[in-house]
Parts: sequence; C-alpha cells; structure tokens
Amino acid sequence: MARDPVVTNPELYRVVMENDAVRVLEYRDSPGDRTQPHDHPDSVMVTLSSFRRRLVAGGESREVTFEPGAVRWLAAQEHSGENIGDSETHVVFVELKAPEHKPGAEAAPPPLGPTDGGG
Repeated sequence: MARDPVVTNPELYRVVMENDAVRVLEYRDSPGDRTQPHDHPDSVMVTLSSFRRRLVAGGESREVTFEPGAVRWLAAQEHSGENIGDSETHVVFVELKAPEHKPGAEAAPPPLGPTDGGG
C-alpha cells in the first residue's frame, strides 16, 4: 500500500490483528482531528460510535454521517478526512488482502461454518 494509514497517522490508526487474508485496523479520533492523505484496500468498515466527517479525494469533498453499528463495504480508495462533528470517532476496518496464488496448489472446498474445530 503506497500510503498506509498506520504510517501516515499512527496516532489515529493501529493494527489490531493481521494474517494472510486480512488486516484489522482500529481508528479513533476527536472533533477537529484530520488525517493525511492515505490509501485503503477493499475493506469492511464497522462503526462503533456515531460520527460526522468530511472526506476529501480527487479534489472533491463530501460530508458523511454514521451511526453506531453500521457495517459498510468500502471499495479501495485514497482520501483524507476530518472529524467535523462533536463526538469522537471509533471505527474498525477489516482490510482484505488479495489471495496469494500458489502454483500447483489445488483449491480445497470452503469449510461449512466456522473453523473452530467444533461440530
């Protein structure tokens, strides 16, 4: 990723978990906080608090409002943002990684249900 948000704004983003398939980021900010331009791969965003933001990308800006518990798909994008509300932002991003192709490896059928060893 060219501009990793954990690098561009380490005071606001932190890696919660990472493996070969996903990276999970936690994002927290306060009213008035701004992010530097950064990139996100295809992701799922889970909002844990309500918030208002101004997002800026490609010379255009847009204001968005989210309520707690919203789950949204985010296509890969570059943007910067600003908390324009009066509450803190708390969000989790589940960033998807492209599956790694291994030559000669046969695809196994997906498991039915969770892979926790239970039946």
